Amino acid sequence: MNIILLGPPGAGKGTQASRLQDERGMVQLSTGDMLRAAVKDGTPVGLKAKAIMEAGELVSDEIVSGIIGEALDKLSPETGVIFDGYPRTAAQAESLDAILAARGRKLDHVIELAVDEEALVERITGRFTCGNCGEGYHDTFKQPKQAGVCDACGSTEFKRRPDDNEETVRTRMTEYRAKTAPILPIYKSRHLLKKVDGMAAIDVVTSQIETILG
Repeated sequence: MNIILLGPPGAGKGTQASRLQDERGMVQLSTGDMLRAAVKDGTPVGLKAKAIMEAGELVSDEIVSGIIGEALDKLSPETGVIFDGYPRTAAQAESLDAILAARGRKLDHVIELAVDEEALVERITGRFTCGNCGEGYHDTFKQPKQAGVCDACGSTEFKRRPDDNEETVRTRMTEYRAKTAPILPIYKSRHLLKKVDGMAAIDVVTSQIETILG
């Protein structure tokens, strides 16, 4: 099974992809991670990408497609794939169809984790973690049982990600809408697009996705 997970940063794609990997043996293909790995490994496509990135230019669709092709070629044909961060444009959606067809695969589902922007801003900007063990907390939804002390390890050091601020989150949302809006009608017309409530509890979102996948 080959699926695309869509949703802005903070919608929970990573969490759901991890669960699908654990429960179904699927593999998450994140274009950002694959690009970095290809550059590090010095693959033919990675070397091309490295030269372009070092020149301060954007990596072309052709190179991204090549990296996805390389990643798929390393997998067994029976292994299901979760695409994360790709496609982002109508041209990339066409490329993905060709990449899959060349390997005897097809796209089965496109799942959008629909979110409420205001609630997502609150969810992300309120996050903080233990500086020692990484246990996650939230200003509104999950405070330590004892103020200022980590429940898991007892540390009093906490930290926040510098990009978990309102301005950055709203910019990411705007970018996501601009980049993703063009591909939604394509998959809707092919009856592949389904929406789940990305603001629901994690287990509820998992259950909604499982229902779609069958």
